[in-house]
Amino acid sequence: MIYQTYFSSMWHLGFACLAFLGAFLCAITVFRWPGPGKFFGVLAGGAGFAAAFPWFLESPFMALLGAVALITGSFMLLDFSPGSGCFRSFFSEKNAARHRGGEDMWDRPAAIVFFTFLGLCLMGTLMLLLPGIMGHTPIALVDAAFTSVSAVCVTGLAVLDTPTDFSMAGQGVILVLIQFGGLGIMSITTVAMHAMGRRLSLRQERLMTSLMDADRKDLLASLVLILKFTFLVEAVGAIFLGGVFYTMGDSPGQAAWRGSFTAVSAFCNAGFSLQTQSLVPYKDAPMVLHMVAVLIIFGGMAPATSLLIPRWVRGRNIPVTARIDLVSTAVLLISGTLFILAFEWNGVLSDLSFVNKIHNAWFQSATLRTAGFNSVDLAGVMSPTFLVMLCLMFIGGAPGGTAGGIKVTTVAILAMTFWANITHCKGVILGNRHIRPVTIFRAVTIVISGGMIWFMVVLMLEVTQQIPARSIIFEATSAIATVGLSMGVTAQFDQIGKCVVMLAMFIGRIGPLTLFMLLSNASLAPVSHCPDAKITLT
Repeated sequence: MIYQTYFSSMWHLGFACLAFLGAFLCAITVFRWPGPGKFFGVLAGGAGFAAAFPWFLESPFMALLGAVALITGSFMLLDFSPGSGCFRSFFSEKNAARHRGGEDMWDRPAAIVFFTFLGLCLMGTLMLLLPGIMGHTPIALVDAAFTSVSAVCVTGLAVLDTPTDFSMAGQGVILVLIQFGGLGIMSITTVAMHAMGRRLSLRQERLMTSLMDADRKDLLASLVLILKFTFLVEAVGAIFLGGVFYTMGDSPGQAAWRGSFTAVSAFCNAGFSLQTQSLVPYKDAPMVLHMVAVLIIFGGMAPATSLLIPRWVRGRNIPVTARIDLVSTAVLLISGTLFILAFEWNGVLSDLSFVNKIHNAWFQSATLRTAGFNSVDLAGVMSPTFLVMLCLMFIGGAPGGTAGGIKVTTVAILAMTFWANITHCKGVILGNRHIRPVTIFRAVTIVISGGMIWFMVVLMLEVTQQIPARSIIFEATSAIATVGLSMGVTAQFDQIGKCVVMLAMFIGRIGPLTLFMLLSNASLAPVSHCPDAKITLT
């Protein structure tokens, strides 16, 4: 045993020395000889990970942090070029010009999204560990990280009870994380810079137009519209909900705080609430349910699309994308309500009156669109309802909003493609507009990548957790689609399970396709002119 301990400590020391040596050689060679420098950097990271491996085995959460640090550092190092980013000042203009032709990681929108949300999650974790944030009992590091990731990714899954385990200051931190996660820190920063009289550089403008999918001349107007619409709708919702909570017995201060918190959480599709049982105490209060549902629906669509609803209702012409969003959203809301009413009339809705059954079925149909609130006990739903809920959660909301999922436009494009094929149409046509094949390919990629990630998360939770498969499947779908609904088993996950769910929420927020874009080369391969292949599918 003494020899085993001795040799074990020697191996740790050897790996630690190798990591130090690799980091030192990387620092002195990477600027002059990037190739060898990157090799020494990767060697240092691997040796450091090996040296800390025994501690990673003892704490799965520390293993997660170590893996994230290793992967992040490796990609930053492998994508590093001496003439790019903040390192350009170390080189002459001649050397910098040599590297301007290539695109570094910080020119990729996917990389900005990834590292912005990662930094916000880490900052939120540290803030939730500060004195005065927690309630009467200390908060474990893994629970603080889980809460931070869930808030930033506007999911709503919780391992702690928000109204009791966090002080009012802690609830305020969660609210700020929800708002920044829902709107995007880049959008808020851009508008703040404009308000202070500062202009964006050309590189910043190019990045923001890629992230916002907008023209450069319309960039600032789009961002201002997003913030104005968001704060106006949230303010109206906060005032309305605060008044309803006050009439239901809350004190003025408590009603105002609950109304504001619920309004922001609902619009950002976060699902956090200041009631231990979510909105179950208000299942007989249709004013609360419908206002929260309206906030969820508006937040789940792009502001520009929401502002086109009056024109759409009056039968006026609107852009094709907005028409797809509105029609798909309406179809899913109505069909979800009818399915829940049909399957749960004598189930979880049995103790409600006729009118309240309709109210709660409508509310659950809306909140399944990645919001995370519930007014009934979801653990008791029937199997058909369970399958419908999985489908609605996986689909999610519309592009440009705060909702997650694969998006309603993706499903609509695939449905139109299916219809065009069975009716022998030569292409997908909508409103005298031809849907390009690249859009169909992107929709297929989004669905397949989302399904692959869902399968891996379910498999990892099934292997590591002693929890019924039905609950695991529901929790995994809720995490990936950033819904936040739970069957009451989130707090039963061990550290490994919590880490897996955190990864699922993070990946679900930045999007499966965005993650794959980050890990792939941004350059497009040239199209080869090859003869067509005849492949039998049936």
